[in-house]
Amino acid sequence: MSSHWLSRSFILLAMVLSTASLWGQGGDPAAGKTIFKNYCGACHNKDMKTDMTGPALGQAEEHWAEYPREDLYVWIRNSQALISAGHPRAVELWEKWKPVQMSPFPNLTDEDIENVLAYIHQEYTKEPVTAGGPGDGVPVEKADYGWLYWVIFVVLAVVAMVLSRLIAQFRYLNELKAGNVDAQKPAFGQMFRSKAFLTFLTFFVLAWLSFTVVNRAINLGRQQGYQPEQPIKFSHKTHAGLHKIDCKFCHDGARRSKHSVIPSANTCMNCHRAIKVGSTYGTAELTKIFASIGYDPTTDSYIENYDQLSNEEIEKIYTKWMRDQYMVAHGDFDALGETAVKRQWEDVVAALTHGEEDAKIQGPIEWVRVHNLPDHVYYNHSQHVEVGGLECQTCHGPVEEMDVLRQYAPLSMGWCVNCHRQTEVKAFKDNPYYQSYHRLHEELKAGKRSKVTVEDIGGTECQKCHY
Repeated sequence: MSSHWLSRSFILLAMVLSTASLWGQGGDPAAGKTIFKNYCGACHNKDMKTDMTGPALGQAEEHWAEYPREDLYVWIRNSQALISAGHPRAVELWEKWKPVQMSPFPNLTDEDIENVLAYIHQEYTKEPVTAGGPGDGVPVEKADYGWLYWVIFVVLAVVAMVLSRLIAQFRYLNELKAGNVDAQKPAFGQMFRSKAFLTFLTFFVLAWLSFTVVNRAINLGRQQGYQPEQPIKFSHKTHAGLHKIDCKFCHDGARRSKHSVIPSANTCMNCHRAIKVGSTYGTAELTKIFASIGYDPTTDSYIENYDQLSNEEIEKIYTKWMRDQYMVAHGDFDALGETAVKRQWEDVVAALTHGEEDAKIQGPIEWVRVHNLPDHVYYNHSQHVEVGGLECQTCHGPVEEMDVLRQYAPLSMGWCVNCHRQTEVKAFKDNPYYQSYHRLHEELKAGKRSKVTVEDIGGTECQKCHY
Protein backbone atom coordinates (compact mmCIF):
# COMPACT_ATOMS: atom_id res chain seq x y z
CA MET A 1 0.00 0.00 0.00
CA SER A 2 1.47 3.35 -1.03
CA SER A 3 2.09 6.18 1.43
CA HIS A 4 -0.38 8.29 -0.59
CA TRP A 5 -2.99 5.58 -0.15
CA LEU A 6 -2.32 5.38 3.57
CA SER A 7 -2.50 9.14 4.02
CA ARG A 8 -5.85 9.25 2.25
CA SER A 9 -7.01 6.39 4.44
CA PHE A 10 -6.15 8.34 7.56
CA ILE A 11 -8.03 11.32 6.13
CA LEU A 12 -11.17 9.25 5.65
CA LEU A 13 -10.80 7.70 9.08
CA ALA A 14 -10.56 11.08 10.77
CA MET A 15 -13.43 12.47 8.71
CA VAL A 16 -15.70 9.62 9.63
CA LEU A 17 -14.70 9.67 13.28
CA SER A 18 -15.68 13.31 13.46
CA THR A 19 -19.15 12.73 12.09
CA ALA A 20 -20.48 11.46 15.37
CA SER A 21 -18.80 14.11 17.50
CA LEU A 22 -22.09 15.53 18.73
CA TRP A 23 -23.67 12.23 19.62
CA GLY A 24 -22.06 12.63 23.02
CA GLN A 25 -21.24 9.14 24.30
CA GLY A 26 -19.02 10.43 27.12
CA GLY A 27 -15.60 9.83 25.56
CA ASP A 28 -12.37 11.08 27.08
CA PRO A 29 -11.02 14.06 25.08
CA ALA A 30 -7.56 13.70 26.62
CA ALA A 31 -7.24 10.12 25.41
CA GLY A 32 -8.80 11.06 22.09
CA LYS A 33 -6.19 13.76 21.57
CA THR A 34 -3.44 11.13 21.36
CA ILE A 35 -5.39 9.03 18.88
CA PHE A 36 -6.20 12.11 16.81
CA LYS A 37 -2.55 13.13 16.78
CA ASN A 38 -1.42 9.67 15.65
CA TYR A 39 -4.02 9.16 12.94
CA CYS A 40 -5.54 12.49 11.93
CA GLY A 41 -3.41 15.46 12.97
CA ALA A 42 -1.04 15.37 10.01
CA CYS A 43 -3.85 15.98 7.52
CA HIS A 44 -6.58 17.80 9.43
CA ASN A 45 -6.69 21.18 11.13
CA LYS A 46 -6.73 21.02 14.89
CA ASP A 47 -9.43 23.68 15.05
CA MET A 48 -11.85 21.24 13.34
CA LYS A 49 -13.26 24.19 11.37
CA THR A 50 -10.88 24.67 8.46
CA ASP A 51 -9.97 22.39 5.59
CA MET A 52 -6.35 21.37 5.35
CA THR A 53 -5.02 18.37 3.42
CA GLY A 54 -8.22 16.72 4.52
CA PRO A 55 -11.62 18.28 5.23
CA ALA A 56 -12.61 20.08 8.41
CA LEU A 57 -14.00 17.61 10.92
CA GLY A 58 -16.23 19.59 13.26
CA GLN A 59 -19.46 19.59 11.22
CA ALA A 60 -19.23 16.14 9.65
CA GLU A 61 -21.43 14.59 12.37
CA GLU A 62 -24.64 15.34 10.50
CA HIS A 63 -23.65 13.00 7.69
CA TRP A 64 -23.80 9.94 9.97
CA ALA A 65 -26.42 11.12 12.45
CA GLU A 66 -29.31 9.36 10.65
CA TYR A 67 -27.59 5.95 10.78
CA PRO A 68 -27.08 3.59 13.74
CA ARG A 69 -23.88 4.27 15.61
CA GLU A 70 -22.73 0.70 14.98
CA ASP A 71 -22.52 1.54 11.27
CA LEU A 72 -19.86 4.08 12.08
CA TYR A 73 -17.83 1.50 14.00
CA VAL A 74 -18.09 -0.97 11.10
CA TRP A 75 -17.00 1.71 8.64
CA ILE A 76 -13.90 2.55 10.65
CA ARG A 77 -12.85 -1.03 11.18
CA ASN A 78 -13.56 -2.25 7.62
CA SER A 79 -14.79 0.42 5.23
CA GLN A 80 -14.73 -1.79 2.13
CA ALA A 81 -17.11 -4.27 3.74
CA LEU A 82 -19.62 -1.50 4.36
CA ILE A 83 -19.21 -0.21 0.80
CA SER A 84 -19.75 -3.71 -0.61
CA ALA A 85 -22.91 -3.99 1.47
CA GLY A 86 -24.24 -0.85 -0.27
CA HIS A 87 -24.49 1.37 2.79
CA PRO A 88 -25.64 4.82 1.49
CA ARG A 89 -23.16 6.89 3.47
CA ALA A 90 -20.28 4.50 2.81
CA VAL A 91 -21.01 4.53 -0.94
CA GLU A 92 -21.26 8.34 -0.88
CA LEU A 93 -17.81 8.60 0.71
CA TRP A 94 -16.38 6.07 -1.72
CA GLU A 95 -17.70 7.98 -4.74
CA LYS A 96 -16.10 11.13 -3.42
CA TRP A 97 -12.69 9.66 -2.56
CA LYS A 98 -12.20 6.64 -4.88
CA PRO A 99 -9.94 5.01 -5.84
CA VAL A 100 -8.37 5.77 -2.46
CA GLN A 101 -9.33 3.10 0.04
CA MET A 102 -9.41 3.59 3.76
CA SER A 103 -7.17 1.12 5.56
CA PRO A 104 -8.98 -1.15 8.03
CA PHE A 105 -8.43 -0.43 11.72
CA PRO A 106 -9.72 -3.55 13.45
CA ASN A 107 -7.80 -2.81 16.66
CA LEU A 108 -9.68 0.41 17.43
CA THR A 109 -12.22 -0.22 20.14
CA ASP A 110 -15.55 1.52 20.56
CA GLU A 111 -14.00 3.42 23.46
CA ASP A 112 -11.10 4.60 21.28
CA ILE A 113 -13.52 5.93 18.69
CA GLU A 114 -15.65 7.70 21.29
CA ASN A 115 -12.55 9.30 22.77
CA VAL A 116 -11.56 10.74 19.39
CA LEU A 117 -15.09 12.01 18.82
CA ALA A 118 -15.08 13.67 22.22
CA TYR A 119 -11.80 15.40 21.46
CA ILE A 120 -13.02 16.62 18.06
CA HIS A 121 -16.21 17.95 19.63
CA GLN A 122 -14.24 19.70 22.38
CA GLU A 123 -11.90 21.41 19.92
CA TYR A 124 -14.71 22.37 17.54
CA THR A 125 -16.94 23.99 20.16
CA LYS A 126 -14.39 25.77 22.33
CA GLU A 127 -13.85 29.53 22.05
CA PRO A 128 -10.74 30.55 20.09
CA VAL A 129 -7.80 31.56 22.26
CA THR A 130 -6.71 35.15 21.90
CA ALA A 131 -3.06 35.82 22.52
CA GLY A 132 -2.65 38.08 25.52
CA GLY A 133 0.21 40.23 26.56
CA PRO A 134 1.11 43.86 26.38
CA GLY A 135 -1.78 45.87 25.07
CA ASP A 136 -3.85 42.68 24.79
CA GLY A 137 -1.83 41.61 21.78
CA VAL A 138 -2.62 44.79 19.86
CA PRO A 139 0.32 46.60 18.30
CA VAL A 140 1.23 49.71 20.22
CA GLU A 141 0.85 52.74 18.00
CA LYS A 142 3.23 55.61 18.64
CA ALA A 143 1.82 59.09 18.87
CA ASP A 144 3.28 61.33 16.19
CA TYR A 145 4.61 64.50 17.82
CA GLY A 146 6.64 65.66 14.83
CA TRP A 147 4.26 68.56 14.18
CA LEU A 148 4.70 69.75 17.77
CA TYR A 149 8.47 69.84 17.43
CA TRP A 150 8.18 72.00 14.34
CA VAL A 151 5.74 74.34 16.07
CA ILE A 152 8.19 74.75 18.95
CA PHE A 153 11.04 75.37 16.52
CA VAL A 154 9.11 78.04 14.60
CA VAL A 155 8.05 79.79 17.84
CA LEU A 156 11.60 79.77 19.21
CA ALA A 157 12.96 80.98 15.87
CA VAL A 158 10.48 83.88 15.84
CA VAL A 159 11.33 84.72 19.46
CA ALA A 160 15.05 84.64 18.65
CA MET A 161 14.57 86.95 15.66
CA VAL A 162 12.40 89.36 17.65
CA LEU A 163 14.91 89.46 20.52
CA SER A 164 17.76 89.92 18.08
CA ARG A 165 15.89 92.76 16.41
CA LEU A 166 15.07 94.41 19.75
CA ILE A 167 18.65 94.13 21.01
CA ALA A 168 19.98 95.73 17.83
CA GLN A 169 17.39 98.52 18.07
CA PHE A 170 18.21 99.21 21.73
CA ARG A 171 21.92 99.43 20.87
CA TYR A 172 21.13 101.88 18.11
CA LEU A 173 19.06 104.05 20.48
CA ASN A 174 21.77 103.94 23.16
CA GLU A 175 24.37 105.11 20.66
CA LEU A 176 22.14 108.00 19.61
CA LYS A 177 21.56 108.90 23.25
CA ALA A 178 25.31 108.86 23.83
CA GLY A 179 25.72 111.44 21.06
CA ASN A 180 26.98 109.18 18.27
CA VAL A 181 25.49 110.94 15.26
CA ASP A 182 27.12 108.41 12.92
CA ALA A 183 25.18 105.47 14.43
CA GLN A 184 23.45 103.43 11.75
CA LYS A 185 19.98 102.03 12.09
CA PRO A 186 20.24 98.24 12.06
CA ALA A 187 19.14 96.58 8.81
CA PHE A 188 16.77 93.62 8.83
CA GLY A 189 19.42 91.19 7.60
CA GLN A 190 21.77 92.01 10.45
CA MET A 191 19.74 90.05 12.95
CA PHE A 192 20.69 86.78 11.18
CA ARG A 193 24.34 87.60 11.97
CA SER A 194 23.70 88.63 15.55
CA LYS A 195 25.14 86.71 18.47
CA ALA A 196 21.66 85.93 19.85
CA PHE A 197 20.41 84.41 16.63
CA LEU A 198 23.62 82.44 15.97
CA THR A 199 23.51 81.13 19.55
CA PHE A 200 19.92 79.97 19.06
CA LEU A 201 20.76 78.34 15.74
CA THR A 202 23.74 76.51 17.23
CA PHE A 203 21.64 75.33 20.16
CA PHE A 204 18.90 74.06 17.83
CA VAL A 205 21.30 72.15 15.58
CA LEU A 206 22.98 70.47 18.56
CA ALA A 207 19.62 69.62 20.11
CA TRP A 208 18.31 68.19 16.83
CA LEU A 209 21.45 66.10 16.30
CA SER A 210 21.35 64.80 19.89
CA PHE A 211 17.66 63.91 19.60
CA THR A 212 18.22 62.12 16.29
CA VAL A 213 21.17 60.08 17.55
CA VAL A 214 19.46 59.06 20.78
CA ASN A 215 16.16 58.29 19.06
CA ARG A 216 17.86 56.14 16.43
CA ALA A 217 19.76 54.27 19.15
CA ILE A 218 16.58 53.66 21.14
CA ASN A 219 14.74 52.45 18.03
CA LEU A 220 17.44 49.94 17.04
CA GLY A 221 15.62 46.75 16.11
CA ARG A 222 12.22 48.34 16.75
CA GLN A 223 11.06 48.80 13.19
CA GLN A 224 7.42 47.93 13.90
CA GLY A 225 5.68 46.98 10.68
CA TYR A 226 8.96 46.04 8.96
CA GLN A 227 8.05 43.52 6.25
CA PRO A 228 10.98 42.67 3.95
CA GLU A 229 10.70 40.43 0.90
CA GLN A 230 12.32 37.05 1.43
CA PRO A 231 14.37 34.96 -1.05
CA ILE A 232 11.55 32.39 -0.98
CA LYS A 233 7.90 33.37 -0.91
CA PHE A 234 7.17 31.47 2.28
CA SER A 235 3.61 32.04 3.51
CA HIS A 236 2.94 31.73 7.25
CA LYS A 237 -0.75 32.06 6.33
CA THR A 238 -0.56 28.81 4.38
CA HIS A 239 1.62 26.86 6.81
CA ALA A 240 0.56 28.13 10.26
CA GLY A 241 -2.94 29.23 9.24
CA LEU A 242 -4.35 26.87 6.62
CA HIS A 243 -2.37 23.79 7.60
CA LYS A 244 -2.15 24.58 11.34
CA ILE A 245 1.52 23.63 11.63
CA ASP A 246 2.68 24.40 15.15
CA CYS A 247 5.23 27.24 15.31
CA LYS A 248 7.61 25.10 17.37
CA PHE A 249 7.69 22.37 14.71
CA CYS A 250 9.79 24.65 12.49
CA HIS A 251 11.20 27.02 15.13
CA ASP A 252 12.27 24.17 17.39
CA GLY A 253 14.69 26.27 19.42
CA ALA A 254 11.86 28.32 20.93
CA ARG A 255 11.07 25.55 23.42
CA ARG A 256 14.63 24.64 24.40
CA SER A 257 17.01 27.57 23.92
CA LYS A 258 17.47 31.31 23.92
CA HIS A 259 16.96 31.55 20.16
CA SER A 260 13.92 30.32 18.26
CA VAL A 261 16.21 29.49 15.29
CA ILE A 262 15.45 29.79 11.59
CA PRO A 263 14.65 26.29 10.31
CA SER A 264 17.11 24.72 7.91
CA ALA A 265 16.09 23.28 4.56
CA ASN A 266 16.15 19.82 6.18
CA THR A 267 13.14 20.86 8.25
CA CYS A 268 11.32 21.99 5.12
CA MET A 269 12.04 18.63 3.52
CA ASN A 270 10.15 16.80 6.26
CA CYS A 271 7.01 17.82 4.38
CA HIS A 272 8.20 18.87 0.96
CA ARG A 273 9.74 15.57 0.08
CA ALA A 274 6.11 14.54 -0.34
CA ILE A 275 4.63 17.92 -1.34
CA LYS A 276 6.79 18.87 -4.32
CA VAL A 277 4.50 21.31 -6.15
CA GLY A 278 3.15 24.34 -4.30
CA SER A 279 -0.54 25.22 -4.31
CA THR A 280 0.16 28.86 -5.20
CA TYR A 281 3.48 29.05 -7.08
CA GLY A 282 3.82 25.52 -8.41
CA THR A 283 7.48 24.63 -8.84
CA ALA A 284 8.78 28.22 -8.69
CA GLU A 285 9.42 28.50 -4.94
CA LEU A 286 9.85 24.90 -3.80
CA THR A 287 12.59 24.37 -6.39
CA LYS A 288 14.63 26.96 -4.49
CA ILE A 289 14.59 24.66 -1.44
CA PHE A 290 15.48 21.62 -3.54
CA ALA A 291 18.33 23.45 -5.26
CA SER A 292 19.77 24.79 -2.03
CA ILE A 293 19.98 21.38 -0.39
CA GLY A 294 20.63 19.17 -3.42
CA TYR A 295 17.41 17.17 -3.58
CA ASP A 296 16.29 15.84 -6.95
CA PRO A 297 12.47 15.75 -6.95
CA THR A 298 12.43 13.71 -10.17
CA THR A 299 14.25 10.74 -8.63
CA ASP A 300 13.14 11.46 -5.06
CA SER A 301 16.73 11.30 -3.84
CA TYR A 302 19.57 13.55 -2.72
CA ILE A 303 22.26 14.21 -5.31
CA GLU A 304 25.69 12.72 -4.59
CA ASN A 305 28.63 15.14 -4.50
CA TYR A 306 26.17 17.97 -5.02
CA ASP A 307 28.55 20.59 -3.68
CA GLN A 308 30.97 19.82 -6.51
CA LEU A 309 28.46 20.35 -9.34
CA SER A 310 28.61 23.46 -11.51
CA ASN A 311 25.68 25.82 -11.82
CA GLU A 312 25.13 24.59 -15.39
CA GLU A 313 24.83 20.97 -14.24
CA ILE A 314 22.43 21.99 -11.50
CA GLU A 315 20.36 23.98 -13.98
CA LYS A 316 19.84 20.89 -16.16
CA ILE A 317 18.53 18.89 -13.21
CA TYR A 318 15.96 21.39 -12.01
CA THR A 319 14.82 22.84 -15.34
CA LYS A 320 14.03 19.25 -16.39
CA TRP A 321 11.88 18.96 -13.26
CA MET A 322 10.12 22.23 -14.07
CA ARG A 323 9.46 21.14 -17.68
CA ASP A 324 8.05 17.80 -16.58
CA GLN A 325 5.68 19.48 -14.13
CA TYR A 326 4.62 22.04 -16.73
CA MET A 327 3.69 19.19 -19.08
CA VAL A 328 1.71 17.49 -16.31
CA ALA A 329 -0.26 20.68 -15.73
CA HIS A 330 -0.73 21.76 -19.37
CA GLY A 331 -0.47 18.59 -21.42
CA ASP A 332 2.47 19.73 -23.54
CA PHE A 333 5.53 21.95 -23.39
CA ASP A 334 5.21 24.99 -25.64
CA ALA A 335 6.92 28.38 -26.02
CA LEU A 336 5.04 29.74 -23.02
CA GLY A 337 6.35 26.84 -20.97
CA GLU A 338 9.92 27.52 -22.09
CA THR A 339 9.57 31.16 -21.03
CA ALA A 340 8.04 30.18 -17.67
CA VAL A 341 10.83 27.69 -16.91
CA LYS A 342 13.49 30.23 -17.90
CA ARG A 343 12.02 32.87 -15.59
CA GLN A 344 11.66 30.41 -12.73
CA TRP A 345 15.27 29.33 -13.00
CA GLU A 346 16.51 32.93 -13.13
CA ASP A 347 14.54 33.57 -9.95
CA VAL A 348 16.10 30.50 -8.30
CA VAL A 349 19.60 31.73 -9.14
CA ALA A 350 18.81 35.25 -7.90
CA ALA A 351 17.45 33.90 -4.60
CA LEU A 352 20.34 31.51 -3.86
CA THR A 353 23.39 33.39 -5.18
CA HIS A 354 24.83 36.75 -4.13
CA GLY A 355 27.11 38.13 -6.79
CA GLU A 356 30.72 37.11 -7.36
CA GLU A 357 31.37 36.55 -3.65
CA ASP A 358 28.80 33.75 -3.48
CA ALA A 359 28.00 32.55 -6.99
CA LYS A 360 27.22 28.97 -5.97
CA ILE A 361 23.61 27.82 -5.90
CA GLN A 362 24.31 25.18 -3.27
CA GLY A 363 24.20 26.27 0.35
CA PRO A 364 21.89 27.60 3.03
CA ILE A 365 19.03 29.95 2.22
CA GLU A 366 19.85 33.47 3.41
CA TRP A 367 16.58 34.68 4.91
CA VAL A 368 16.19 38.39 5.69
CA ARG A 369 16.05 38.95 9.43
CA VAL A 370 12.87 40.65 10.66
CA HIS A 371 13.29 40.78 14.46
CA ASN A 372 16.63 42.06 15.74
CA LEU A 373 17.10 43.07 19.38
CA PRO A 374 20.22 45.05 20.35
CA ASP A 375 23.16 43.05 21.68
CA HIS A 376 22.78 44.48 25.18
CA VAL A 377 19.28 42.97 25.49
CA TYR A 378 18.92 39.43 26.83
CA TYR A 379 15.82 37.55 25.74
CA ASN A 380 15.29 33.82 26.20
CA HIS A 381 12.61 32.15 24.07
CA SER A 382 12.41 28.94 26.10
CA GLN A 383 11.89 30.89 29.32
CA HIS A 384 8.86 32.64 27.86
CA VAL A 385 7.46 29.81 25.74
CA GLU A 386 8.01 26.80 28.01
CA VAL A 387 8.17 28.28 31.51
CA GLY A 388 5.89 31.27 30.96
CA GLY A 389 3.55 29.41 28.62
CA LEU A 390 3.21 32.39 26.25
CA GLU A 391 1.74 31.90 22.80
CA CYS A 392 4.02 32.94 19.95
CA GLN A 393 1.31 35.38 18.80
CA THR A 394 1.77 37.40 22.00
CA CYS A 395 4.93 38.97 20.60
CA HIS A 396 4.79 38.08 16.92
CA GLY A 397 1.12 38.80 16.27
CA PRO A 398 -1.26 36.72 14.14
CA VAL A 399 1.43 35.12 11.99
CA GLU A 400 -1.16 32.61 10.81
CA GLU A 401 -2.73 35.49 8.86
CA MET A 402 0.50 36.81 7.29
CA ASP A 403 1.57 35.86 3.78
CA VAL A 404 4.75 37.88 4.35
CA LEU A 405 6.00 38.05 7.93
CA ARG A 406 6.25 41.49 9.53
CA GLN A 407 7.36 42.84 12.89
CA TYR A 408 4.11 43.07 14.80
CA ALA A 409 5.11 44.49 18.18
CA PRO A 410 7.33 47.51 18.96
CA LEU A 411 9.74 45.37 21.03
CA SER A 412 10.57 48.41 23.15
CA MET A 413 11.70 48.20 26.77
CA GLY A 414 8.45 49.80 27.93
CA TRP A 415 6.45 47.23 26.01
CA CYS A 416 8.34 44.37 27.69
CA VAL A 417 8.11 45.97 31.15
CA ASN A 418 4.34 46.44 30.79
CA CYS A 419 4.00 42.75 29.95
CA HIS A 420 5.95 41.77 33.07
CA ARG A 421 3.71 44.03 35.14
CA GLN A 422 0.53 42.47 33.76
CA THR A 423 1.41 38.80 33.27
CA GLU A 424 0.56 36.40 36.06
CA VAL A 425 3.09 33.74 37.04
CA LYS A 426 1.50 30.40 36.22
CA ALA A 427 1.37 27.66 38.87
CA PHE A 428 3.03 29.93 41.43
CA LYS A 429 1.50 28.08 44.39
CA ASP A 430 2.47 24.60 43.23
CA ASN A 431 5.88 25.16 41.68
CA PRO A 432 8.69 24.26 44.14
CA TYR A 433 10.93 26.82 42.45
CA TYR A 434 8.81 29.62 43.92
CA GLN A 435 8.65 28.26 47.49
CA SER A 436 11.29 30.76 48.64
CA TYR A 437 8.86 33.67 48.09
CA HIS A 438 7.36 33.28 51.55
CA ARG A 439 5.83 36.74 51.75
CA LEU A 440 3.96 36.34 48.47
CA HIS A 441 2.63 32.94 49.52
CA GLU A 442 1.42 34.36 52.81
CA GLU A 443 -0.32 37.26 51.05
CA LEU A 444 -2.07 34.84 48.70
CA LYS A 445 -3.28 32.74 51.62
CA ALA A 446 -4.47 35.82 53.50
CA GLY A 447 -6.34 37.12 50.46
CA LYS A 448 -4.22 40.27 50.28
CA ARG A 449 -3.44 39.56 46.66
CA SER A 450 -5.19 37.55 43.97
CA LYS A 451 -2.19 36.83 41.77
CA VAL A 452 1.57 37.12 41.49
CA THR A 453 2.94 38.88 38.44
CA VAL A 454 6.34 38.60 36.82
CA GLU A 455 7.17 42.02 38.27
CA ASP A 456 6.53 40.69 41.80
CA ILE A 457 9.30 38.12 41.43
CA GLY A 458 11.83 40.58 40.02
CA GLY A 459 10.79 40.72 36.38
CA THR A 460 11.42 44.45 36.11
CA GLU A 461 14.92 44.42 37.59
CA CYS A 462 17.48 45.79 35.15
CA GLN A 463 19.75 42.75 35.47
CA LYS A 464 17.03 40.40 34.23
CA CYS A 465 17.32 41.72 30.68
CA HIS A 466 20.63 43.59 30.69
CA TYR A 467 23.89 41.97 31.66
